[in-house]
Amino acid sequence: MEPKDLTRLFEINAYVVKENTKELTHEDSLILPHPGGNCLNWVMGHIVASRNLILNLVGKQPIWSEEETKPYTRGSEPLAKGDDARQFDSILADFAKSQEQIMGALSNLTSDELAKAADEKETVGEKLSFLHFHETYHLGQIGLLRRLAGKAGVIK
Repeated sequence: MEPKDLTRLFEINAYVVKENTKELTHEDSLILPHPGGNCLNWVMGHIVASRNLILNLVGKQPIWSEEETKPYTRGSEPLAKGDDARQFDSILADFAKSQEQIMGALSNLTSDELAKAADEKETVGEKLSFLHFHETYHLGQIGLLRRLAGKAGVIK
């Protein structure tokens, strides 16, 4: 995969977030699906928290501190009462900041840099590809959670 391909994929993800979060309030973001699952606030917070990994791979500073990511990490307690939930507008603003940083970094990456080892098992490109897939998985949930909040679907 080339850097321009990753850039395009993350552009599409940003479009999906923008469209699927239109007209949603903080209260909408706290609606829990039944019989289980996480609310939109958690899913978007999880995406921002996961983008710290992407930013690290491309040499940028994380958007949130480790402490700020805790309510949004895999296996964390659902935000049932919204006690630990960040304001939804703040999460969306931080997503936008991460998008700017990711786009800037990807525009400067080379194919050789993507082919470098990220760890003993994967290259930088392979890790970025997986993290993109992970994000896209959660973007599908956002569309469903939008409908649970009583809003019409927007990606058709």
